[in-house]
Amino acid sequence: MTVTPANIEDPTLQQCLEIAERTRQLCHRIVTTFESSNTSGDPDAQQNLIERSRGLKQLNALLQQLKCLHRTAVMSARDAKDVTRDARQEVDRLHLQLQNLYYEQRHLRGEITACIDFPHKYTSLPLISEEEFLAAHPEHAEMDAHNLMIARIRNEKVVREDLEKQRKELLATKQQLINENKKRKDDLANLDEQLKRFIESSRPIQTTFQKDY
Repeated sequence: MTVTPANIEDPTLQQCLEIAERTRQLCHRIVTTFESSNTSGDPDAQQNLIERSRGLKQLNALLQQLKCLHRTAVMSARDAKDVTRDARQEVDRLHLQLQNLYYEQRHLRGEITACIDFPHKYTSLPLISEEEFLAAHPEHAEMDAHNLMIARIRNEKVVREDLEKQRKELLATKQQLINENKKRKDDLANLDEQLKRFIESSRPIQTTFQKDY
């Protein structure tokens, strides 16, 4: 009875093992006939010779089958190696691609963390509190945190632009008042100078009146 290992599933290899087992058993029988033919006085010597000749023919046939199966097994092994090589290359390619994706993911996570931790300028803006903003602009109450922050920054921009406009207007008014004050000072200085000249020019008249009286 031929026993095939349980871990061999390839039909060609199973057939090869079966024929190898049959060949082994046949060789054992041929050896037995050789030993029997060497025994003197064996009445079945002629029959053993016939059996041995028949067994040798069967052995040659089995050996030819083994050669064919061996060649087939070698070709199958080569094909399996080619398939395995291609599969290994595909696995290596996919593994390399997975590694690249892993490195890219780690890089992107680092970039995301850097962006989250980056000290953005808007975080240092002296914005009014969220409660005050929503109290003044209740239409933004349903916004998410991101859009709410954008609305607060835009509101801060409008308020600052309005304050800047008022500042420029006040500066213009201040400059106008400075110019007016300077003009008045100049007018007063001119008037004072004219008054001095008038007083100087009226001295002779005063002297004359003083003589007369």
